[in-house]
Amino acid sequence: MKPHIITVEQHIIEHQQNHPTSTGEFSWLLSGITLATRIIAAHVRRAGLLDILGETGDTNVQGELVQKLDVLANETIMTCLGDRDNVGIMVSEEDDEPRIIKEPDDRAKYIVLFDPLDGSSNIDSTVSIGTIFSILQRRPGVERGRVMDHILQPGHMQIAAGYVVYGSSTVMCYTTGDGVHMFTLDPNIGAFRLIRERVRMPVSGKTYSVNEAYSRHFSKGVQDYLTWAKSDQGGYGLRYVGSLVADFHRILVQGGVFFYPATAKAPKGKLRLLYEANPLAMIAQHAGGAASDGVQQILNKVPTALHERTPLVIGSKNEVERVLSFWK
Repeated sequence: MKPHIITVEQHIIEHQQNHPTSTGEFSWLLSGITLATRIIAAHVRRAGLLDILGETGDTNVQGELVQKLDVLANETIMTCLGDRDNVGIMVSEEDDEPRIIKEPDDRAKYIVLFDPLDGSSNIDSTVSIGTIFSILQRRPGVERGRVMDHILQPGHMQIAAGYVVYGSSTVMCYTTGDGVHMFTLDPNIGAFRLIRERVRMPVSGKTYSVNEAYSRHFSKGVQDYLTWAKSDQGGYGLRYVGSLVADFHRILVQGGVFFYPATAKAPKGKLRLLYEANPLAMIAQHAGGAASDGVQQILNKVPTALHERTPLVIGSKNEVERVLSFWK
């Protein structure tokens, strides 16, 4: 007898049935994300055969060189979700301003924030890259035209978050606050299949992930942690891909800690709060892990700008606490 196949769409619908107030709108939204990421995965697999490698010659709002696949991924997500009548606002790392898809009403209540292609500087070297997304709901009672009041919500207000890694296989993880669930894209049927339900991050792990080339610019506390971790007493190993989503996925599965502290060059940190730190922090929390900016939990931070940056320590609960004991 063949094993029962559960696709991500089936999984979303089944979980929706556990919430009597659900209407199906949210399932419709998430199906748009899975469609977009399947299309992106197909382009990533064929990138060397198509004219989609290399830079466009433009620079995005982050001051980073735009890759051709960045543009393709961004527009794919915008197209797949822009047709969903329950999406009102979309916010991308690649865009200067939010895109207002529909004016506020009872139907268009969702806000989707995303990094369309995290780690895109690694595209030409075929290192794992990914898509990260966060979903909010529009706030009630906000005056018409005050778009940022809807967008600038702390991470604990997210109603869902997830990511997709395009690597040796294409893997999707998502949470709606009821556990973290993992799927693999099956090319034979063109769908994400459930492989692990209610994933738990190991509480400890003997690896750390950081761009140690910048260590001379880190605070003394972070430098002290690195010295301890590499000593015989610590005995930790370094694992660093350079794509946040790939480094985080490894830690979710195997345990450990990722951190990107502030430096003199980036005193407010490097990673984006709304569409990198917040969604991954939500996943970490619901998998038993932790995430902090060195002072407070990431999910408690109140954002003040669309492309706000933050320091980040994320991963296994015990390892995050250990880094922070040095950090502080």
